[in-house]
Amino acid sequence: MRLALISAFVFSLAAPVFVFAAPAVPAASFLAARSLAVASSSQGNAYAAGASVIFTAPVAGDLSILGGSVISASPVTGDALLFGGSVNSKSAVGGDLRAFGGSVSVEGSVGGDLVAVGYSVRDAGRARGSVLIVGANVLLENGAGGSVTIYANNIVLAGNFSGNVDIVATGHVTVAASTTILGALAYQAPEDADIAQSARITGGVTYTNVSYLPSPSASRALEIVGIGLFLVVRLLGALVLAGLLAGLFPGLAKAVADMTYSRPGKILLTTLLGFAVFVATPILCLLLLLTFVGIGLSLLLFIAYALLVLLSFIYAGILVGGMLVSRFSKRESVLWRDGVLGMLILTLITLVPVVGPLIALLLALFSAGALSLLFFRYAFREEEITEEVP
Repeated sequence: MRLALISAFVFSLAAPVFVFAAPAVPAASFLAARSLAVASSSQGNAYAAGASVIFTAPVAGDLSILGGSVISASPVTGDALLFGGSVNSKSAVGGDLRAFGGSVSVEGSVGGDLVAVGYSVRDAGRARGSVLIVGANVLLENGAGGSVTIYANNIVLAGNFSGNVDIVATGHVTVAASTTILGALAYQAPEDADIAQSARITGGVTYTNVSYLPSPSASRALEIVGIGLFLVVRLLGALVLAGLLAGLFPGLAKAVADMTYSRPGKILLTTLLGFAVFVATPILCLLLLLTFVGIGLSLLLFIAYALLVLLSFIYAGILVGGMLVSRFSKRESVLWRDGVLGMLILTLITLVPVVGPLIALLLALFSAGALSLLFFRYAFREEEITEEVP
């Protein structure tokens, strides 16, 4: 009993000592603003976000910045994560540095590993650990303490490299004068690297010729496949548009189809009207562009012209479907499947050399004239006047 009391008394005296001797954990700082300039030091981790972020205060912990323009101009004891449109690390980073942006520039030393991803990457500092860079244009000015791996288009190496350097390039590789690589240089590129005579590579050079451009036979095959895909997509789009227009506006489709049963002279006049619209409208747009007032009107007229041309070719297919239905099915109405069938037949007709495109053009001209007449009648229709009978 006496021993228990003595132990409890000693613990009660020692407990405050242990409590006060425990180290305090520094608090992290969180900053966010549209335009942010940080000049006060942080004893813990620091997090900042903004359209423009400039960090000029030392950070005792880790630093993470997200912004449009990011500048870190203060020493960072821990790791640094920089993400932005333009990223610039001007001061030393004690731990690892990871930078992601459109333009990445590293000017301070890096105590750990360096990971940089961007369109343009420039490393003027020196990382003690390994380096991984992915970009379009990469420049290493001061070497690296560890292994280096680069995936880029054009690459320039300079400085002293303590480890191996592995490169995968789609463009040109340059090793500047007085560059020293204590390990091996292995690179894959479509052409030999430009290695200065004063450069020293102790581990040797391994070159793998890799062409990222397809061979002539592969280019022809890709061209044929591309043309085929384009034709298929265009056909599917035309079929869908023809089906939609015939299904949503059956009255307009029937009115265009009914004009084919007019007198031959009227059909010829309608086709000539479509030809005049096709030819005269672009000339009128150009004339309107010569005047300051007519620029806006010319733009609107050109949009209407482009829409009319598209509708003319679509309704040319609907016209074929409507004529076939009226001829063989004896049905007066035009359904959506008639438009799809007519567009498919018109597309097959256009595959016939010379004659096919000419038939499609004549049908499109007739459709343009018919649509112009129908729009004109709708816009300037006369109101019927009826007299009241007492």
